[in-house]
Order: sequence, then C-alpha cells, then structure tokens
Amino acid sequence: MTRTRLPIRPHHLAVALAGALITLTGCSSSSGGSGSTAATASSGASGAGGGSTIVINSFAFSPATLTVHPGVTVTVKNQDSTAHTATDGSVFDTGTIGPGKSATFTAPKKPGTYSYICTIHQFMKGTLTVS
Repeated sequence: MTRTRLPIRPHHLAVALAGALITLTGCSSSSGGSGSTAATASSGASGAGGGSTIVINSFAFSPATLTVHPGVTVTVKNQDSTAHTATDGSVFDTGTIGPGKSATFTAPKKPGTYSYICTIHQFMKGTLTVS
C-alpha cells in the first residue's frame, strides 16, 4: 500500500503555531493575571547604557509586550530558521534579520505604546511600551 503525503502549506503551519502559542501563553501565567507576557528593561539614567532583548522563536516575538525607557537600545535576536523583521512602520525598523542573526534599534524618545509586526509574516505581532 502506497501512502501519499500531502504538502504542508506555510499558512496552515503558521495558523497551527499561532493557536498553540495562544494556548501556551494563556496557560503560562503563574501570577493569576491575564496571561500576557511583559518585561521591563533596566537601563541607566535616561536610557543611557543598558538595553533590552526581544527573541524571535517559533514565529513569535518574546516577550510579546516589552516595556523600556526612552532611548534604550533594543536587540532583536532571530532564533528561527527563516528571516524576520520587527517594525512599527514609522519609528523603528530592524530591516530583515536572517536566521541566527540579531539587529538593534533605539527605542523612541517619546513615551507611548508602539505596536510592531514582522513585515514578512504579518501575523507576528508585538508591543513596545516606552515609559
């Protein structure tokens, strides 16, 4: 008996991964909160020295929500096997980050919330809060 293997389409894999990540994120909160992931960067006075990191893995930004001080250097590490970007479309843009590579950007000096995406995989979303 010959088995025919159906091709795995990238968008099907992406939907499955996104669903798994949503499920895992909702189950991973030990504080009894909403299950959202947040991190705060410790940077010196006025954002001088110090910085923060966003890791891309399994087609997701981690942490999904990052809080930093104005002017902090943010490093984006791509641990996936394909290229990604992190851009809000106007204030910051890492450009294309190859697999196993990193890129940096300077957090905006104006406090606020900045939503960003991977322009290659637009279902990948994150939030940078500057305070």
